[in-house]
Amino acid sequence: MHSTLETTPTHTSSSFRVKQLTCSIGAELFDVDLGQVSRDARQFAQLRQLLLQHKVLFFRDQNLSRAEHVSLAERFGSLEDHPALGCHPEHPGLVQIYRDSGSEPEHYENAFHCDATWRENPPMGAVLRCIEAPEVGGDTIWVNMALAYERLPEHVKDQITDLRARHSIEASFGAAMPDERRRELHDRFPDPEHPVVRTHPETGEKILFTNSFTTHLVNYHTPARIRYGIDFAPGSSNLLNYLNSQAAIPEYQVRWRWTPNSVAIWDNRSTQHYAVQDYGPAVRRMERAGIVGDKPF
Repeated sequence: MHSTLETTPTHTSSSFRVKQLTCSIGAELFDVDLGQVSRDARQFAQLRQLLLQHKVLFFRDQNLSRAEHVSLAERFGSLEDHPALGCHPEHPGLVQIYRDSGSEPEHYENAFHCDATWRENPPMGAVLRCIEAPEVGGDTIWVNMALAYERLPEHVKDQITDLRARHSIEASFGAAMPDERRRELHDRFPDPEHPVVRTHPETGEKILFTNSFTTHLVNYHTPARIRYGIDFAPGSSNLLNYLNSQAAIPEYQVRWRWTPNSVAIWDNRSTQHYAVQDYGPAVRRMERAGIVGDKPF
């Protein structure tokens, strides 16, 4: 069951000073040099434990080199590329998310989503560094999806316990591409099927695991749920919409204001996030290292 920390909002954890940011999710760490953490197994172990506890960790004034950024992320596991966004030419796995003045608004980040659930093995997590931030706006919101599951009504938990869903890059990133490229993308990444409720492989938490990449429930149309065929069309889509809407509940969220050289590390298995696009035509430049994950169960 979910519980807040038994310590004061600001406390010391091993080498780091930790400030809990909300009652549900997120902590800011102080007295941390992430470049040093990338080279220190003991400090990294402490950081990893805090990540499991808080689900997203925040840091300011981190003068990381790109090599240190990659090295820190690789302590969690191998890095992955992104077929639509591409990577830094000298640092494979480091995705450049640059929103420059005059660039077209991004229409994927400003939705609650869990990164790359269109993969058979979605990312375990990510390390995101701010290169340049707008003076006002451009925040990111993270959501505790273990808490979102925990607080569902019991009859909804019963209804979704065995449900599975499809996730699609073709229907998201691919939708804006020319048809041939969209089909090629689908051939590379066929829509995977994931449980609607996944189990965290390290904490054992149950997690609500649908998001804006989820297209439909694949095993909803059963005699136990459907009286007549007409029940299926609204019933399945309405349930999925209801599940996705849980990420928008403020009590499950933390909101982070970016400044240059600030960093966020999150557990992609138990969270969703939303990049608020309220800053145009200002510039926002971010670099993200996504970490290969396991197959949800």
